[in-house]
Amino acid sequence: MRKEIAEMAAAVRKVTDFQPKVALTLGSGLGNFADTMKVEAEIPYKDIPGFPVSTAPGHEGKLLFGYVEDVPVVCMKGRVHYYEGYPIDKVVTPVRLCHALGAKIMFLTNAAGGAKESYHPGTLALVKDHISVFVPNPLIGPNDDEEGVRFPDMTNVYDKGLQEIIQKTAQKENIPLDTGVYVQLTGPSFETPSEIKMLHALGANLFGMSTVVEAITARHCGMKVCCISLVSNMAAGITGAPLTSEEVIEAGNQAASNFTRLVRSSIEEMGEE
Repeated sequence: MRKEIAEMAAAVRKVTDFQPKVALTLGSGLGNFADTMKVEAEIPYKDIPGFPVSTAPGHEGKLLFGYVEDVPVVCMKGRVHYYEGYPIDKVVTPVRLCHALGAKIMFLTNAAGGAKESYHPGTLALVKDHISVFVPNPLIGPNDDEEGVRFPDMTNVYDKGLQEIIQKTAQKENIPLDTGVYVQLTGPSFETPSEIKMLHALGANLFGMSTVVEAITARHCGMKVCCISLVSNMAAGITGAPLTSEEVIEAGNQAASNFTRLVRSSIEEMGEE
């Protein structure tokens, strides 16, 4: 284990010995899900030595340890992004820490721009794959063989079994669930219409500023990964309207009920994994 991760884990263990099975990252506007957890311990990011602190709107910045139904979960209420000025290895520090604390499943969520005929603001989409070539790979540099192999396979980043759980849960709960391919851009500026056309031609229909580097890191560590995107707005050029961070948070508020039910019920089923 990397020295800095071991030191962070030791700092957390001074507060709680909670053993999570699932690590959950809440994207922009989706932080209210944390209010539905049975919280056993709470640690602000700033209280963990060396841990990056969230500065983006809608990202509170703390680790919550507790239960979703009966499943032990560590919840990242707010994430850090490359555009905040952190090196890419710092951006994925939360994933490495959650793995060090015992989490086996990485459940990622995000707010994304969308470019698919079936999408509208508020659509929930299961991420089936991603495109990572527009951000630095988080595995560049010396490899920690205890975490994972030097050249990890990314054929199935998003675990098929977890995808099936989420899709069956959506059907059972009568929650509309689309699918998509997510691409991470650096941000913080939103994409131009021409960039969206290019990315769409490459096979992407969900666009955001997070998630992919976290998914790569989690797979490198041997964690099972799944992801749900909230389509917070149609991507640049689709409607002609300007894009704002406020609409991202508002879309999260509007989709909160379906999002909460889907994530809670899916995590409950993942407890059997």
